[in-house]
Amino acid sequence: MNVSIFGLGYVGCVGAACAAQLGHHVIGNDISENKVRLIREGRPTIIEAEIEELMRKGHEQGLIEATTDSRYAVLHSDLSFIVVGTPSTREGHLNLTYVYNVAKEIGEALRDKDSFHAVAIRSTVLPGTNREVARIIAETSGRRIGEDFAVVSNPEFLREGTAVKDYLHPPLTLIGTDSARAEAMFREFYRDIPGEFISTDIEVAEIMKYVNNTYHALKIVFGNEIGNICKALDIDSHKVMEIFCKDTQLNISPYYFKPGFAYGGSCLPKDSKALRTLAHDYYLDSPVINAIDPSNQLQKKNALEIIESKGKSRIGILGLAFKAGTDDLRCSPIVDVAEKLLGKGYQLKIYDKNVRVSQLTGTNADFITAKLPHLHEIISDDLDAVAAQSDVLVITNREPEFDTIPEKYPHRIIIDLVRQFKTLDYDGHYEGISWCNINSNPAQNREIERDRQETDF
Repeated sequence: MNVSIFGLGYVGCVGAACAAQLGHHVIGNDISENKVRLIREGRPTIIEAEIEELMRKGHEQGLIEATTDSRYAVLHSDLSFIVVGTPSTREGHLNLTYVYNVAKEIGEALRDKDSFHAVAIRSTVLPGTNREVARIIAETSGRRIGEDFAVVSNPEFLREGTAVKDYLHPPLTLIGTDSARAEAMFREFYRDIPGEFISTDIEVAEIMKYVNNTYHALKIVFGNEIGNICKALDIDSHKVMEIFCKDTQLNISPYYFKPGFAYGGSCLPKDSKALRTLAHDYYLDSPVINAIDPSNQLQKKNALEIIESKGKSRIGILGLAFKAGTDDLRCSPIVDVAEKLLGKGYQLKIYDKNVRVSQLTGTNADFITAKLPHLHEIISDDLDAVAAQSDVLVITNREPEFDTIPEKYPHRIIIDLVRQFKTLDYDGHYEGISWCNINSNPAQNREIERDRQETDF
């Protein structure tokens, strides 16, 4: 394929050399005449493992050229990659001037092009940038989005020092697009790249680089804080983390990476508190580990605010144990929410088929007695009875029996804390705690008739 790459810095140079290695013809574009000269001579603009050989090879095969003429680059390519810098402002926002300038240049060139053109944003940008770039190109070119051109989000996940390897052997290739034609073009471009090709929503693709890098930063800081604690105890921290990483079922796995409600149970709250206390005893500052519990408490607060925002007095909680398939109420996060609702005068009903108040013993009984002393009066194992007495249904555990709630109990407000539903067409109101609205039914937009007014004290 014929591709143009706007920006011949780190990502652009690696992209040009690797695209040529894949057999594509590449036109590099940059405002820097020195970078253009280097590429024309078959030399990279950066220092990076393997890049010199790939650039020299691509140059010798006639697969790489470079120019300062953006119009030439667009008219002689089918795909254009935007890989210019997006530096931070003093306030921490992104300076997208270079991205938008390239968008205007591409738009001006498209005025004279009749064939479909795809534009990929490889630069690291925040959600919403793709739509703005498409608007700029359409306004500048007079061409129609989706018909004459499409803008695709194609974030890069390259590490300095291993960028060539990361480009040619990624764990996955990601694009965000709403154009089937553009998707087909990028599948063709990346056809010889191993790993899964994922096409998703534009905004999902735009945010992924930030999620990845923030998590990578979190891993480094977490490892350092564990190391500091281990050092104080004269423990080999590298042995500890080496064993930690061997668990690919829980520790290094997709498990737990599901946005939803707060954690609970007997282990996570107790053990994370013990580690914080241990660090404190050795006068160690561990801000990341110390922030875990406040963040967990914040998610309980978020759930409470969502429930109260509906302005309804009759609340049904579906699931009281800290997770599905158990009767363990110890540190169950929904218990704290229920306690506050009762304290504020809400009419509360709870359904949990696994919890038998008369059979609770030990710390389980002590915990719930302290939090909800009159639990026996509001809990039931009859889902129909709880739903009949509730205007708001709060799903706190993911149970198969809750799949039919939308069809069995219409016109209610459903608050989902566990992502019980992937998609929804529900004749009522729905809100998830940590995801966008998935209810496609027009009833979602009806105004809720409130029977309760909140006041500030």
